[in-house]
Amino acid sequence: MKLRITQITASISVALVASCLSATRAHALDMKRMTLANGAVLMVSEQHLLPMVTIEIAFDAGSRRDPKGKEGLAELTADSLTQGTKDLTATEFNQKVDFMGSEVAVGATRDYTTASLTCLKKYEDQTLSLLAQVLTNPGLRAGDIERKRAEIVAAINAQEESPSYVAEVTFQKTLFGADHPYGHPSEGFKDTVGKLTPDDVAKFYHDFYKMGGAVIAVAGDVTADEIKPKLEQQFASLQGAVAPQPTPPAPTVAPGLHPTLIDQNVAQATVVFGFGGVERSNPDYYKLQVMNHILGGGGLTSHLMKVVRTQKGLVYGVGSGFDAGKFSGSFRTILQTKNKSANEAIAATIQQIQLMQQQPVTDDELSQTKKYLVGSFPLKFDTLGKITGFMLQVELYGLGMDYPDRYPTLINEVTRDDVLADAKKYLHPDAADLIVVANQQEAAIKLDSLTAH
Repeated sequence: MKLRITQITASISVALVASCLSATRAHALDMKRMTLANGAVLMVSEQHLLPMVTIEIAFDAGSRRDPKGKEGLAELTADSLTQGTKDLTATEFNQKVDFMGSEVAVGATRDYTTASLTCLKKYEDQTLSLLAQVLTNPGLRAGDIERKRAEIVAAINAQEESPSYVAEVTFQKTLFGADHPYGHPSEGFKDTVGKLTPDDVAKFYHDFYKMGGAVIAVAGDVTADEIKPKLEQQFASLQGAVAPQPTPPAPTVAPGLHPTLIDQNVAQATVVFGFGGVERSNPDYYKLQVMNHILGGGGLTSHLMKVVRTQKGLVYGVGSGFDAGKFSGSFRTILQTKNKSANEAIAATIQQIQLMQQQPVTDDELSQTKKYLVGSFPLKFDTLGKITGFMLQVELYGLGMDYPDRYPTLINEVTRDDVLADAKKYLHPDAADLIVVANQQEAAIKLDSLTAH
C-alpha cells in the first residue's frame, strides 16, 4: 500500500506541474478560504486528478514558544502526540495507519507545529479520525514521552559530531542570544531536553494546541463543502486561541567582525558568516530573493560559487541565504574549505558580499535570475503536500489569495537599482558574526587578513 501511495504521488506531481503551466497559477490551485466555527481558517485546493487527500494543520506551537530553560519542548510535544491516544497504544495506532497505507505526522519547526495526513480518498474519514484523536485525545503516556526524549537526546549527540551542525547552532545562539525565541534549534539542547518531564509536555499541549488561530490546508480529491463539516466535527473539542507572542527585537551585530573559533580535529573547516535578516512580511523580500540568488543562492551560477569555488578553487561548497520567518531571522553564508585555506576563503567570500554593495549586477544576471525564479515557481505546487504547505504560507504570512498570480510580477519588477540598494541596506559584512569550526592550529584565523579587502 505504501508503494501504491508513492506511485500515485509521483503521478500527481507530473499532472499538477502540467496543470500549473497550462493555466493561471491561482486558477490551477483554485484556493478557497473560509473560517470554521472554532475559529480556525480553512484553505482548500480541489485537485481531482487522482483519489488522494492531504490535510495539514498549523498550530502556533513552534519552538519559538519554548519556555526559557525548556528548549526543545515544542519538538518533544509534537513527537509525543503520535504515540497513540487514550484508547490506542502507539503500536495499535501505527497498525491502523499502516493498514490503510496512510501517513499521519506531527512535527515542530521554528515558527509553527504542523499536524498532517496523506491518504487515499477511500480512507479519508478513517485517517482524519486518527489524526483528530491524537490531537484531541492524545495518550501522552510517561513511558512514550521518556522514550521520545531519549531519542531526541541521542539524535542531538549524533548531530554534534557534525561540524556543520555545531557551526550553525553556534551562529544561531550567538546572533540571537539566549532570550530570543529564535536563539535555539528546534530540537533544543541535550541538557535542556534531558530535563523535560511528561508534565512539561502535557502543559505545552494544553497551552498551545488550540484551533482558534490555527490554519488548516486541504488539497486533493475533496470539495470545500464536503471537508468543512468533517473538520468542524472532528476538532470541536479544541477550543480557544493562543495569545499573540510579543515581537522580539530584530537581531543586530555591533560593528566589526566577531569570531567564535571552535577547535576540532577535522580535515576541513566549516564557516558560518552572517548577521541579522528580515521577517517574511518585509516588503523587500522579493528583491532580496533576486539579490541573494545572484550572490549565493543560485548554485553554480552565483557569484560565490563562480568566484570562490570555480575561479579560486578555495571551497568545496559555498552558499548564502536569508532565513526569514514570523520574526526577523538571519542572513548567513556557509562554506567548507581546507583548514589551511580558511583565511583566504573567508576573505574572498566577504569580498563578494562587499562587491554586491558596490557594483550593479549585469542585465544578463538579472534576466536569468528572474527567468529561473518565475519559471521554477510552479514546482512549489507539484505535490499535494507542497500545495498544502504553500497555502499555509499564504495564510500565515498574509500573502493574499492572489499571491500565485502576483508572484511573477513581484519578481519581474525588480531592477538593477533595487538589487544594489537592497544589498547596501540589508548586507552588513562590516558588522557580522563569524563561526569557524576547524583544526584551529592549521586554520590560524587572522582577523586582519579577513577585513583587509
